[in-house]
Amino acid sequence: MGGRFYTRFSLNKALTKFNLRHINSTIMKFKTVIFDLDGTIADTLPLCIAAFKKSIQPWLQKEITEEEIIATFGPSEEGTIRKLIPAHEEEGVKAYLKYYEEMHHTCSAAFPGITALLEYLKNAGVQLAMVTGKGIHSTRLSLKQFGLEQYFEIMETGSPEGPNKVNGIRSVLSRLNANAGESVYIGDAPSDILACREVGVPIAAAAWASTANPKELESLNPDWIFYSVAEFKAWIADEI
Repeated sequence: MGGRFYTRFSLNKALTKFNLRHINSTIMKFKTVIFDLDGTIADTLPLCIAAFKKSIQPWLQKEITEEEIIATFGPSEEGTIRKLIPAHEEEGVKAYLKYYEEMHHTCSAAFPGITALLEYLKNAGVQLAMVTGKGIHSTRLSLKQFGLEQYFEIMETGSPEGPNKVNGIRSVLSRLNANAGESVYIGDAPSDILACREVGVPIAAAAWASTANPKELESLNPDWIFYSVAEFKAWIADEI
């Protein structure tokens, strides 16, 4: 298989289990690859934090820490703003999207190798989709900024009501008429691992962003974990 990765089994399990997983993966090729956005396609989390601060702090009339903002994550940006400034949700969302777009030059491109990866998968006939916790407006802004809109005609975005990736992944599978076992999700968050486990979709953890926490990802035993886009591309090339 190549690359530095972990199977869904812990590393101290018998090699026979690893070999069984390897055999199964070579028999069942992946026909669908589902991507996360923040921390997977691009290093957008610092941009998100900066836009939240500029849009929320005037209403709070005090500084808000990165940790306080991250603690609200799960819902889309609308949900985060609702939690932090419930009396000013509409104004906060408008301000957030304004600053998000204005400051997007601080994250002007996708991770190196992402565009080539998507083009490779598309040309190989793999079905591509995106399931992200971001709101629809910021997702479209980022994909436009990165020049990646054409790769993600099938897309499910976040909900202000709370985490929604389980439903998002199920919806994508339904829309594409895709088999869960012949699909793989690539995402950088621990919650991505848990969501995929609930749906029954194999999970490749992306640990290449500056904001990723590889040790936390490893502790949840994803099916695979990759530390660079190039490493993931080399692996997926043998799995489609």
